[in-house]
Amino acid sequence: MLPCFIPDDPAALPLHVVRPDGWRDIPGASFAAAAGFTGVAGEIGLLPGSDGSLAGALFGAPATPHGFGALPFGLPEGSAWRAQGAIGADAALGWALGAYRYTRFKPGPRQPARLVLVDGGCSALAEAAAIWRARDLINTPANHLGPEELAAAVAEVGAAHGARVEIIAGEALEQGFPAVAAVGRGSGRPPRVAVLEWGEADAPLVALCGKGVCFDTGGLDLKPSSAMLRMKKDMAGAAVMLALAEALMATQAPIRLLLLVGAVENSVSSHSFRPLDVIRTRKGLNVEIGNTDAEGRLVLADLLTFAAERTPRLILDGATLTGAARMALGPDLPALFSQDEALAMALLAGGQEAGEPLWRLPLHMAYNTWLKSPVADLNNVAAKPGAGAIIAALFLQRFVHNDIPWGHLDLYGWNDSTQPGRPEGGEATGMRAALCGIKRFLDIP
Repeated sequence: MLPCFIPDDPAALPLHVVRPDGWRDIPGASFAAAAGFTGVAGEIGLLPGSDGSLAGALFGAPATPHGFGALPFGLPEGSAWRAQGAIGADAALGWALGAYRYTRFKPGPRQPARLVLVDGGCSALAEAAAIWRARDLINTPANHLGPEELAAAVAEVGAAHGARVEIIAGEALEQGFPAVAAVGRGSGRPPRVAVLEWGEADAPLVALCGKGVCFDTGGLDLKPSSAMLRMKKDMAGAAVMLALAEALMATQAPIRLLLLVGAVENSVSSHSFRPLDVIRTRKGLNVEIGNTDAEGRLVLADLLTFAAERTPRLILDGATLTGAARMALGPDLPALFSQDEALAMALLAGGQEAGEPLWRLPLHMAYNTWLKSPVADLNNVAAKPGAGAIIAALFLQRFVHNDIPWGHLDLYGWNDSTQPGRPEGGEATGMRAALCGIKRFLDIP
């Protein structure tokens, strides 16, 4: 159980989740009204007891579970609460999302208030725990989280849920995932591919692929220093897909699961791959390197090929792939690409259900010609500027079969500032949207 929850506490104070017109008959409400409480979404009003002690609190019902994230640090430190008039799952999930802080190297400034976890809230616990893990991974400095450690995190999650996990490295990686090997060749920390498999053989296969670039210098096409400041989060796609896999396993979803994480570091050395190199991919396509800073799509190319070989019911990949997606949509909206209408609609609806909207961008086929190379099957970047997120998605589409529903999430993986349920730092952007969307697509209750 996460430390922001308690199983029960007779001394837990009542937290009344209210709307603007339904709270004035609650004992002590006149005091809250005199203090300015109006019941609008996200507003907190404390209620006094007859002896001057704290007797409870009012909270304006939020539109999404994230709104409950204002409570752990908006209520008195260390206090215990029992939600009244709230859907248990929404309150528990939002509470956990807001209570998270990264404390591996420095303790938090204060302890969060705690919530009694009741029936209904337990269903949110698995999602929250998976999101906490993803945030921890993204927030971890790159000197403490390299390819080996990221692959080990996959193994740890797999072991906790009885999954089969294989870590591919060395010569097996060179042969089976040559594009991943090429990207990681410049680093002293060798690349790895983590393969997790879980579920019964007769269940529909869901394949998840995550870009796990633990740090991205840009390679020989070196990023400016300002652009490297958050590159420890370039493995956020892998963290989000791992969190999604963990939530599916923890809730015993009736699926067969394949998770692929390409764990690699894009560094600068005499062994780094170079601009205009031609590298081989698992699919057999040769790719000319127009820019070494477009490495994430090379990692995903091999993973997507492996996933497609298993003919799954669907493939979903996640990656912090392009700045173009962020320029178009900002940090909160992951860009969704899909060649399958049913999957795209399910994921978009899942985003609305989760309160984490996705925004679909087109796979505009006319831009495919921009990836032409005079010496190889294709280039990893476009021959002209513009449409960067679309170009990256079109590149990835070359490595999946059109008859397999495929979705690609180009996500940010970070909160630039603290908002309710979204503390500053690493974020599992789009994870709950994908979880709800996959369940919709496969008609899982």
